[in-house]
Amino acid sequence: MASDNAQTRAGFVAVIGAPNAGKSTLVNRIVGAKVAIVTQKVQTTRFPVRGIAMHEEAQMILVDTPGIFRTRRRLDRAMVKAALAGAEEADVILHVIDATGWVAQKLGRSITGAQKRSMEDDRRVMDDLKTLGRKAILALNKIDEFDHSEILPVIQEMHASEIYSDIYPISAANGDGVAPLMKQLASEVPEGPFLYDPEQTADLPMRLLAAEITREKLMLRLHEELPYQLMVDTESWEEKKDGSVRIQQAVIVGRENHKGMVLGKGGSTIKEIGKRAREELEAMLDRKVHLFLFVKVDERWEEKKDSYTPFGLEFDV
Repeated sequence: MASDNAQTRAGFVAVIGAPNAGKSTLVNRIVGAKVAIVTQKVQTTRFPVRGIAMHEEAQMILVDTPGIFRTRRRLDRAMVKAALAGAEEADVILHVIDATGWVAQKLGRSITGAQKRSMEDDRRVMDDLKTLGRKAILALNKIDEFDHSEILPVIQEMHASEIYSDIYPISAANGDGVAPLMKQLASEVPEGPFLYDPEQTADLPMRLLAAEITREKLMLRLHEELPYQLMVDTESWEEKKDGSVRIQQAVIVGRENHKGMVLGKGGSTIKEIGKRAREELEAMLDRKVHLFLFVKVDERWEEKKDSYTPFGLEFDV
């Protein structure tokens, strides 16, 4: 909480980068609470999630954007447009890069196909930043896998690009380097009153957050079998007299065979997913949750406007 004599600061920080660079993990680390889903499957963030972080007299509203990547489908285009719009409108731009491929390349080591794609997406983001004509802060993530001397050439290359005002080697997973990065972000948001209650950690509606938690559990359980093209819709949220909440969600998949994957033999898979989602929701809400999951097949859900508007994504892109 700000003291009476202190000048407060508040502003929006757009967290941009390639899919799976560690943006959601970093947002959760800075905020100190779970506001964005985190999986090893790329492109898990579907819409901007505002995490609210406090540092001394500054309030930072972190907009965790979808990953910027080469677009193929309508959903892809909507997600990338949302990411770029978030960067353009924010007070501060934070670009998160997975450093592993860049460092390996500098060391003359072979890089994986995933690392190559990630680096291509990084370069695409860098080109977009040049087009915007704004300096960004760079977070070189996953540096815990290398010695400092191995990271230095990448820092020098990024500095030479003249895209970044500051560069911070970090590990979002274990917190290394995050404190000085957070201090820098706090110093760059504009002076002004707090935009949210300092005790608040996110402005994401609970119905959407509950759907994202369930989708995270689905992806963690089915990442080898099921494509990420699925969504979860919280169809009902009923407050009970005993203080508990009854939540009904539909898991929407694009193909009939995907339905079987989600259900599992005798419903075992969806039962496990529901249990894990319920436990996390109960911990987050600090009350009993009755969670009911159903699976629906809709081959055209990605082509329906109603699948986009609740998440703040534009359909006609």
